[in-house]
Amino acid sequence: MKAAWFEKFGTAADTIIIGDQPKPVAGIGQVLVKLKTTGVNPSDVKKRVGAFPNLLDNGHVIPHSDGAGVIEAVGKGVSESRIGERVWVYQAQYARLLGTAAEYVALDASRANPLPSNTSFEIGACLGIPAMTAHRVVSSDGSVNGQSVLVTGGAGRVGYYAIQWAKLAGAKVIATASNPIDEATCIHAGADLVINHREANWGDKVQEVNDGEKVDRVIDVDFGFNLPEVLKCIRTSGVIATYGNTQIKEPTLPFLQMMFMDLTIRMTIVYAMPELAKQHAIDDIYKALSEERLQHRVTHVLPFKQMVKSHELIETSGLRGSVVVDIDA
Repeated sequence: MKAAWFEKFGTAADTIIIGDQPKPVAGIGQVLVKLKTTGVNPSDVKKRVGAFPNLLDNGHVIPHSDGAGVIEAVGKGVSESRIGERVWVYQAQYARLLGTAAEYVALDASRANPLPSNTSFEIGACLGIPAMTAHRVVSSDGSVNGQSVLVTGGAGRVGYYAIQWAKLAGAKVIATASNPIDEATCIHAGADLVINHREANWGDKVQEVNDGEKVDRVIDVDFGFNLPEVLKCIRTSGVIATYGNTQIKEPTLPFLQMMFMDLTIRMTIVYAMPELAKQHAIDDIYKALSEERLQHRVTHVLPFKQMVKSHELIETSGLRGSVVVDIDA
């Protein structure tokens, strides 16, 4: 089968190889998916540059966790009725070497989820990490119906979905953005209000635009860097649900202040989500897709031969939407 892989760590141009690899076989409890698309995420490029030094100890890596396609075969224990099913897949390259940057992937049947007929394979490749992460940070600590939710970096890949999940759940949503284009994106996704996180004391501004009230929940893209401002605008017993921490790698926490505010800190990564939370996200994604209630942003769809460029785009500062590679192109 056609595949892209890397055998060493480094830049995309120096490491990504395109060629032929053995076609996998569906094992016990697995499905074999003929992929139409593969999605590229920040975690994929971080692995390629060496975020996990032992990753290549057992051989080369076909990268990417997300993708979409059609089930071609099933292994023992999986109903043959699933053959021909349109699916989106996630966690394809988690705790294993073979991901979705290939014509085929064999993986646990529970990681291949029905893709509604009204949803393209390009969109299907965007759901695993962005949409599931956003669902978790919005819903992990109870319903947000009737609450006020702050989404920092609302124009980002996860933030864009988080705004939508919060609105679908009945929340008032305040987002942060740093420029007029990103502000418009947040409004288009459903945010009720947008403030500029590049302005000094933006945390005070959040409370001001929220009718003087502090927010119930914060969906945060950069925990350590944003924390001082977040603490200005989150209520006592509120929840900070974070999925990223880029600028301050090991933040120092004002423990006593946070303890006396009775705050909950929810740290989220798709791979470690409880299986019940994953299934909750999968069910809600299917329903929202079927009812055409989710918006998506695919900024680039590239042919397979441009796999290197797909990684380079993800590493480009300021890229907001998803990058997808068309396997057949």
